[in-house]
Amino acid sequence: MAPGISGPTTAARDRARARRRRRGRRVVAWILGLTLLGVVFLAGLAIGRAVEDAPRPGGTQTVVRTLDPLTVEPQERTVTVTTAP
Repeated sequence: MAPGISGPTTAARDRARARRRRRGRRVVAWILGLTLLGVVFLAGLAIGRAVEDAPRPGGTQTVVRTLDPLTVEPQERTVTVTTAP
């Protein structure tokens, strides 16, 4: 550099670096905030659907049962059949 012309001072460079860091932090904070907002929104949807799908208390309940038949023991008896000639 030519004598008498100086580049950015150390303080100016430090301020520029600090601005870049703050800008990066703001971007990260916005991303985290939007992510948190999305998670809260989805949790609200899930809770709302769960409440909506819950059964109403005191409603009708139908129970279906299949009964197996009991085994019946055959009775032994003699049957005589007569026919007329």
